[in-house]
Amino acid sequence: MNAIILCGGLSTRLGDIAKSVPKILLPIKNRSVLSYQIQKLKEIGINEVILAAGHLAEELYDQVGDELDGIKLLYSIEKEKLGTGGAIKQAKSLIKNEEPTIVLNGDVLTAANLNEMLKNLKKESDGIILGSAVEDASNYGTLYFDDDFHLLEFKEKEGLTKKGYINGGIYLFNSSAFNYFPSEKNFSIEYDVFPKIKNLYVYSSDDLWVDIGVPERLKWARDNWIQ
Repeated sequence: MNAIILCGGLSTRLGDIAKSVPKILLPIKNRSVLSYQIQKLKEIGINEVILAAGHLAEELYDQVGDELDGIKLLYSIEKEKLGTGGAIKQAKSLIKNEEPTIVLNGDVLTAANLNEMLKNLKKESDGIILGSAVEDASNYGTLYFDDDFHLLEFKEKEGLTKKGYINGGIYLFNSSAFNYFPSEKNFSIEYDVFPKIKNLYVYSSDDLWVDIGVPERLKWARDNWIQ
């Protein structure tokens, strides 16, 4: 299986906190976000990860290099803004096989069992999205799915204060999913791809989850994360 971590964003919402340090290297309980993510990937047998980097890519490489915790690291570096979808597409060009590809947003921490998520990946499907349960889904993309966990609708940031399963920022794609990627370089996986894919499923998880993309959630993770 292949693995891509998206870590090329500007991190503007974190302000000075991530001005000179890549967001994925911010410390959480004396470990970086990247270290937590690498550990999750090791648990499902991953031994090589592509880092889709951009902003502060040189700093990332200088601090991490070509290996972390026994995992080989490759770099797909944006020379221009590509968006989440474009970054995945560019990183995918480094992959030479048709095995499933797991993609992680570089600012998420989760206690979800990725082995169970992998077991739920249907061979005949395009892929599966981690759906994480939150009390307030207003600031996230919300997933609507049927009793068979088939994704019916993806609504990006509805702004409604309610419980829901949101886009947990971890995706398992079969090779067919990449047929839905547009020809353009710059595009969004959330806006330009997910609404078009017809055979996508959700792995719903009630396990602890947080994205550290804003100061208050970063502080919460630093105070509370126990993984």
